[in-house]
Amino acid sequence: MARRPLPRILSNGGAQLARSRELARTAADSATDVLHPLITIARGLRRLAAAGRRRWTETPKERRGALLFLAASVILVVALVPYGPLLAAITLMAAAAWQGRERSPAASDGPDESQTQRLKSLYEALVPYFSAAEDPEPLYSHGGAWDKAFPTYAFDGGGRISQLVVRYPAYFTDGEAEARARIEHLLAAKSGRGREYHFTWDEEGNQLTVGVLMPLPVDIAAQRFVTTPGETVLGFTDPTRVQRTLPLTQGDRQRDVPPVIWRTGLRSTEPHLLALGQPGSGTSTLLRSIALQALLHGDVVIVDGGGTGEYACLTGRDGVLAVEAGLAGVTASLEWAATETERRLIAANRAHQAGDPPPDDTKRPLWILLDRPTAFTHLAAADGRKDPQSLLQLPLRHGRPANVTVVIADQLDSMDALIEPVRQHTRARVVLGPATAEQLESVLGAPPHTTPIDDFPPGRGYARLGTGPVHRLQVPATPNPYDDATPDALCEAVLSLLPPRTAPADGETIPEQDQPEDVPEPAVPAAEEAEAVPVTPKTPESPEPQPETAPAAMPVLTKET
Repeated sequence: MARRPLPRILSNGGAQLARSRELARTAADSATDVLHPLITIARGLRRLAAAGRRRWTETPKERRGALLFLAASVILVVALVPYGPLLAAITLMAAAAWQGRERSPAASDGPDESQTQRLKSLYEALVPYFSAAEDPEPLYSHGGAWDKAFPTYAFDGGGRISQLVVRYPAYFTDGEAEARARIEHLLAAKSGRGREYHFTWDEEGNQLTVGVLMPLPVDIAAQRFVTTPGETVLGFTDPTRVQRTLPLTQGDRQRDVPPVIWRTGLRSTEPHLLALGQPGSGTSTLLRSIALQALLHGDVVIVDGGGTGEYACLTGRDGVLAVEAGLAGVTASLEWAATETERRLIAANRAHQAGDPPPDDTKRPLWILLDRPTAFTHLAAADGRKDPQSLLQLPLRHGRPANVTVVIADQLDSMDALIEPVRQHTRARVVLGPATAEQLESVLGAPPHTTPIDDFPPGRGYARLGTGPVHRLQVPATPNPYDDATPDALCEAVLSLLPPRTAPADGETIPEQDQPEDVPEPAVPAAEEAEAVPVTPKTPESPEPQPETAPAAMPVLTKET
């Protein structure tokens, strides 16, 4: 028995149903547009009927008879007048159309009673700071007019001030940081705590603009950023002072976020970075984020002073020369870094004198990342050894022409333990976590133009590159993927950015542990066996010492585990 084909409505019924639904929606919209006058009149008639019923209900019973007699008299007069019913119908339709129109709430011209009281209290609080006894026409006085001092204001849905322009007299010392700080603290306290405010001082016009900043996004995970070699994304900030945005993925959607980009290399004016913060503020997260971005185009040496294994995921990866957590290994790695910096400088200088371009092994960036180096300072002092920080003087002073970048992260309480070259040559500064205004100014060199919040999420703080402005900063979420408390999505994001494991070098063999007795061992000279085994930079007994300008130290360290 032959099978009959299915009806077409069943074969492609989904498309037809969607098309029918779209046609029905279009027809409904067209009918609504055509019948809009009738709908408006019907709505007005319903409102008129409701008003009449409400008036009849509110009328006392002893007056309802007179009201009925008056209504009947009006109807009789209208019926007897020529064209009366027609004019009555036209009038009724016009009244119904007027009552049935779509009404929008009228915007108030001024603040309400609660908003006025808030502005008055703010004005009275500013009187002691903006008034003087010698002023013949004071702008601020007790019981004065606040509308002259606040020409522009705005409130949010909760009735708190969201934007305010404050006029102040010309004799106010707006050039002093302490005077500004007092006014900013007062405005932040009176406008509502728990929010971040941005203050813009117009010294020429004697005006202060106060604005509420939106919270920075904290759910941006580590990812590949659209940057060029030599650009490192420290985090994200407000679009007020940043003219550039980066496309990235935030959750399940794509958006553009203004970044804080740190430029390194030969033409950088801030070749080294210092990050300070309280424990748990996110300094290790910042170092991991920088390391993942640096491994795209360079090599990395990591010094873990915390000893908690925060950088275990980077051990043995391509481009990671060493991850040291012991005093001996840290000293050896930093000694090699100083020697490598010197070698690069000599090779580049010889190439410049000969009129040749710099060698390729001097162009690849070398990053030295140190997490809490002051911990090794105390250990070295206890063992009678030299401070490992002293080995950073050469990379800090001459690292820029040698493509060597130093990034140091430590705690705010340990800033005094950092040596003078570290504080002098790290012109890019980051402060994460809660900090006082004095600490921010001492580290960044300038106070921020925003008020700090009470609750700082991890990776939240301020950044300043050289002599530029102070930016709010939120570091992208780059946690330790081996931590059990880390969400799976963030772990997968970090693991996807890690480079592959280091492969054996060309010609390198792995000796077998159990060999048969009848199989002779390969005849390899002792010198070649020593060269095939990875060595550390602290081994002084090398069978064949390398020349000063030879780049053989880089591939040897590259294979170090």
